[in-house]
Amino acid sequence: MPAFKTESNKTWYVMVRYIDWKGERKQKCKRGFPTRAKALEWEREFLQQVRSDVDMTFESFFELYAKDIKPRLKENTWITKESIIQHKILPYFAKRKLSEITAKNVMDWQNEILSSKDKRRKPHTPTYLKTIHNQLSAIFNHAVRYYDLRMNPAAKAGNMGTKESGEMLFWTKEEYLKFADAMMDKPISYYAFEMLYWCGIRVGELLALTPQDFDFEKNTVTINKSYQRLKGKDVITTPKTKKSNRVIAMPDFLSQEMQEYLGMFYSARATDRIFPISKHYLHHEMNRGTKATGVKRIRIHDVRHSHVSLLVDMGFSALAIADRVGHESIDITYRYAHLFPSVQTEIDLPPNPCTSPRVS
Repeated sequence: MPAFKTESNKTWYVMVRYIDWKGERKQKCKRGFPTRAKALEWEREFLQQVRSDVDMTFESFFELYAKDIKPRLKENTWITKESIIQHKILPYFAKRKLSEITAKNVMDWQNEILSSKDKRRKPHTPTYLKTIHNQLSAIFNHAVRYYDLRMNPAAKAGNMGTKESGEMLFWTKEEYLKFADAMMDKPISYYAFEMLYWCGIRVGELLALTPQDFDFEKNTVTINKSYQRLKGKDVITTPKTKKSNRVIAMPDFLSQEMQEYLGMFYSARATDRIFPISKHYLHHEMNRGTKATGVKRIRIHDVRHSHVSLLVDMGFSALAIADRVGHESIDITYRYAHLFPSVQTEIDLPPNPCTSPRVS
């Protein structure tokens, strides 16, 4: 179709007629192009999107991918995914035709990413490298599954990075108690770390807690939401997985401590957050406490690992631990296998009936 030039500001526009996915005839007008060529280029890409033509550019296909996937994901999940794609993938593939991207192109991109640095001028962690590659592969998989792209060049090129970035760190009970003593000068910090260590909850779950989540008659806390700070706004979402919805039994002393803590709030409503702090604040307090006590520095999330380690030492099964922390038992078995005592030699299996002697 032709492009048209406006008389008022000398820019170009196009009028596109097409049939949408419902079979209805539609018309779209797009204005503001500096040249006729740019207007026609946009028209061509738009029609390729409508027809699901994989000869469109990677950038155009990402727009389709976003329309398909974004409504199915949590807001925080999409924001993370989109940020990686915008900063690590589109700068390399945006103008290439989707159907012409090869495994060699992906390998060249991988080498570029591998040689790049993060904001602190350090190499990217193996976990982050794997995450970046997985985002690219997910886009190609979507094109293969729903838009008839012949193959996924990212899968053919192979992955980069690894799932685990290093050794799992955790505190012993003695280390935690020493750290907790250093937190007692700030009640909000002390009670926050008490909940993290003795309940094994995630940081987002901690920061979403409200007074109504506690049942002090039963000594339990209900986990049914998670907190995130997204684009300058406080956002409460459902927990990470369905299994993350759970009720956790608190030790008697922790139940008493949390009653004392909630008693410090003079006008807290049942739905108010009782830890109106940030993950950055907890990082700062972790630095302060470890420096003051000499206890090794671990990540905030490693306090959750420390809780699992505590439960293993107390003799709880993988299934019981999984229910408490909101994981599948198989995940606990594999991830924390090195912490469980070996019981193979204690298992007394019956003899194999195929090899045992027959009794006449």
